[in-house]
Amino acid sequence: MADTNMDDVKIGEILLPGDEETQGRREKQVKAKFWPTLKRAMRQVPFSRDLVAAYYCAIDPQTPTRVRGLLLAALAYFVLPFDFVPDFFAVVGYTDDIAVLATALRMIQGHIADRHYDAADEALGTHPDIKADMHKA
Repeated sequence: MADTNMDDVKIGEILLPGDEETQGRREKQVKAKFWPTLKRAMRQVPFSRDLVAAYYCAIDPQTPTRVRGLLLAALAYFVLPFDFVPDFFAVVGYTDDIAVLATALRMIQGHIADRHYDAADEALGTHPDIKADMHKA
């Protein structure tokens, strides 16, 4: 599928919130793989603070179910290895992930609260792998 263009895929299909079971499965996948994936992608993702805040918003039980589902769908796309453009391709590997994530962030604008950004700032400043990578950039 490496030659599939994002134009051929409807981002809206990727961002379907899914039912409760789907959201639960995605949340497990995201929690397990988010930090290692972010570490690998840190230099390619221009909005890592927003991405980490979206992660905290997605796992926050106070976030509306539809918003959580949409964010979990986008974050699952980011962390799962099956992509339309495989992430191991330098430079272009994360472009489809970035497009999906940016679309999701625009769709849920206003739902990422100050507490999510505070958690993101703390995590980015204290997570050992991420902190080390941020200082290399």
